[in-house]
Amino acid sequence: MLYEWLLAPFVDYIFMQRALVGIWALALGATPFGVFLVLRRMSLVGDAMSHAILPGVAVGYLLAGLSLGAMTLGGFIAGMLVALLTGLVARLTRSPEESSLAAFYLLSLALGVLIISSRGSNVDLVHVLFGSVLALNNAALLLVAGISTFSLLILAVLYRPLVLECLDPAYCRAVSPLGLWTPVVFLVMVVLNLVGGFHALGTLMAVGIMILPAVIARFWAWQLGSMLTVAVSVAMLCGWLGLLLSFHFDLPSGPTIILSLGGVYVLSALFTVHRRLGRLNHLQPAIHSIKEK
Repeated sequence: MLYEWLLAPFVDYIFMQRALVGIWALALGATPFGVFLVLRRMSLVGDAMSHAILPGVAVGYLLAGLSLGAMTLGGFIAGMLVALLTGLVARLTRSPEESSLAAFYLLSLALGVLIISSRGSNVDLVHVLFGSVLALNNAALLLVAGISTFSLLILAVLYRPLVLECLDPAYCRAVSPLGLWTPVVFLVMVVLNLVGGFHALGTLMAVGIMILPAVIARFWAWQLGSMLTVAVSVAMLCGWLGLLLSFHFDLPSGPTIILSLGGVYVLSALFTVHRRLGRLNHLQPAIHSIKEK
């Protein structure tokens, strides 16, 4: 019985094997950058950039249909263009960068939906917005795996500068030869992983596999190494669980994976609240004795 529920779908069906490998590749490549986004208090930047790639994906779809290369290249160019325009507008107008980013990502989302809706069908729009991890073919799987491998290599090179920049960006630029380029490369890798995640989870869900495991890890770990380990492990576990639930109960795979992560987040938050309340109750006698003295 357990075998049929937990392992048989991945043993018997090729599309489930591809989906699992794709989700685990995203967990290994995208989730670590999500941890650094959370540590830098840039979680909403990741969400905004996931929407910003949509016009490029839509233009790639308009020119070449559901072409893997065209949609990937278009999404990457659009994401980088929005990031550059956001920084430029913020500097020229002295408005907060968050407000510029919010404006651009809303415009990008609306423009992308408009392009796809005017030239394609509702099925194409749903595919772009929400993805279909169960429909990953060999080419898409190789692309996602390639991006994840490249991301791990970049992370190995920039690990120390990224840690330093989270603590003190000015000090990082002063002591590290890579300090000046670290923010740029980091932003490029975030966009690249969001484009890779788009093929499996769509533009609206791709950021979930990046940010949610990182937020969950903050409940359970204090050191960066432990946080990265917990985040990647949770992403892989919830990817496996979400695929099983979608298979057995005929649910859409992408939202089910993200909701699995959401369930772990809620449980982690409740456990943390319970633990803190327990510590507070434990300290109450000591507090009363101090007040009496």
